[in-house]
Amino acid sequence: MPVFQYIALDAQGLEVKDEIEALSEKEAISKIRNMGYFPTKVRTRGVGKKAAAKGILQPKRRRGASGRVRVKYIAQFARQLSTLQDAGLPILRSLRILEEQQKSGTFKRVIGYVADDIEGGATLSEAMARCPRAFDRLFVSMVAAGEAGGVLDLILSRVADFMEKAQKLKNRVKSAMVYPCVVLSAAFCILLGLMKYVIPSFKTVLEEMLEGQKLNKVTTTVLGISHWIAYQYGLFVLLSIPFGVILLLRIVRRFQTGRLVLDTIKLKVPVIGQLTSKISITRWTRTLGTLIGAGVPILDALNVSRETAGNEVFANTLANVHNSIRQGDTFAGPLRQSKTVDLIVSNMVAVGEETGDLDKMLLKIADNYDEQVDVLVASLMSLLEPIMILCLGGIVLTIVLSVFLPMIQVISGLSAAT
Repeated sequence: MPVFQYIALDAQGLEVKDEIEALSEKEAISKIRNMGYFPTKVRTRGVGKKAAAKGILQPKRRRGASGRVRVKYIAQFARQLSTLQDAGLPILRSLRILEEQQKSGTFKRVIGYVADDIEGGATLSEAMARCPRAFDRLFVSMVAAGEAGGVLDLILSRVADFMEKAQKLKNRVKSAMVYPCVVLSAAFCILLGLMKYVIPSFKTVLEEMLEGQKLNKVTTTVLGISHWIAYQYGLFVLLSIPFGVILLLRIVRRFQTGRLVLDTIKLKVPVIGQLTSKISITRWTRTLGTLIGAGVPILDALNVSRETAGNEVFANTLANVHNSIRQGDTFAGPLRQSKTVDLIVSNMVAVGEETGDLDKMLLKIADNYDEQVDVLVASLMSLLEPIMILCLGGIVLTIVLSVFLPMIQVISGLSAAT
């Protein structure tokens, strides 16, 4: 009988390395799970390094499943699959039903691939892991936990709840940013039109009116900027600045050091920093609480939560917590020492550890910070409106003064002459 070497996590999240006899890899995984372990890598004894890299967490990807799928479709799929499982339908039949009702597109093919893999002997989590653009590590980890515990319908329902709440938070922040972005973009375009087509026509008129007198500094500056925009490369430079900044940020964020620097700066910006911090805390606490409640070992749950934090500072904090727990420390201790979260968070985590309800406590933290995000977004919007009005009013006033000051200068000269 073939011998399989495996690496797994026990109920306390400690790593276990051993060997087991089984007829196939699927049977080996089933035996490991029956022993109360969560397998992370399984391979036949004597396989090379290249083959060993293809563990449960690094499955072969499906080439035809590379398209991005919208979150709302995945959440809807999880909710419907949960209902079908609760009704007692076999998983393969449930997937085929959901595949038929999907409109033609990427997600229909993805569900078909998952069903084909299950028909070939794979588990649901293994089949989903082969389509990472549709089902992320969070989804796959929770499904694997649901399969191991025999509560797949309940876990899928929790996944749907989690995704819907996360998407709702994301939509609230996006919708709050739409208004100022639209207003600023429209104002920017109008100002460019004025500086390119309207202001240059005043130059000759103003010079003739003053008859050789020197223009004031405000008018000279505005006419200079207008000339730069209208007749030189000013328009091209101004239009290319936003694209250049976005491209530069994307390049910088490709490197971990760059992400860390940008995220640290973002956290120090007034108001924006508070909003970023609260959103990140909401994300990782909800993710971690959902995973632990689903039965995923805490070390594996922390690794997944790091990816959903959305901020490199908090990702590093969770990495330090992971290492501390692995060495036998508590969760709350290293979290408190990091000073990246409020004391209320570390204290609630400590209470959760003491009472054995860490998952529920983390979800309470997420709900609390979710409400704080709503309040902060509303206050940010009320702060942005007067700032935008003042800035746009100042720019318009400068342009108006640049045109009318020479006229006042001429009128004053005529009055003095008479």
